Amino acid sequence: MKKCIITVVGKDTVGIIARVCTYLAETNINVLDISQTIVNGYFNMMAVVDVTTATKEIAAVSKELEEVGLGIGVTIHCQREEIFEKMHRL
Repeated sequence: MKKCIITVVGKDTVGIIARVCTYLAETNINVLDISQTIVNGYFNMMAVVDVTTATKEIAAVSKELEEVGLGIGVTIHCQREEIFEKMHRL
């Protein structure tokens, strides 16, 4: 299984989770775990997703998610799980 970590941060507004999850579903990416909080009007979400059956390359998914974020006023990052695994080996 290939996993990615998606983070979403920005001013809270209606539909952030819906827009991100709609994109993921359209790209055949499965959400394995998701957490979101709102603190003083600021939205923060982290999701672990399975990209094994994604219909696009991860680089394209990452770029397109950034564009989705721009469209709804948040910052979205999509990073491969391996990045976090290697950071903890140092």
